[in-house]
Amino acid sequence: MDYQSLQEQAMKISPAIRYATITDLNGRIKSSGHKKGVRNLLTTKESLKSLKTSASIWKARNQISRKIGKGKYALAEYEKIKRIVIPLDDAHLLYLTTSARADHSKIISKATKLKLK
Repeated sequence: MDYQSLQEQAMKISPAIRYATITDLNGRIKSSGHKKGVRNLLTTKESLKSLKTSASIWKARNQISRKIGKGKYALAEYEKIKRIVIPLDDAHLLYLTTSARADHSKIISKATKLKLK
């Protein structure tokens, strides 16, 4: 699978995207990149913890999906950023952070069309 190509496609969805990462469901990074000139708000250790937490929560959602349907995305909005998690397939997630003012509905609409090949 071409994780890097897909991650780069995700970054091009909107100039508001700060950071795009593809992980497996254990939070292991397959490809990651950030917008030039963007300062990381979290340390590397904090970022990894956030990715692992998001993956773990997504796995928990999958446990009830047979009753409520598969998750399409998760959005968390903070004062400084928005974080969007989208399943790419049954084993991988796209993790995006955007500026706080980003139009997340447009980003989500485009990002949910991305798939691993």
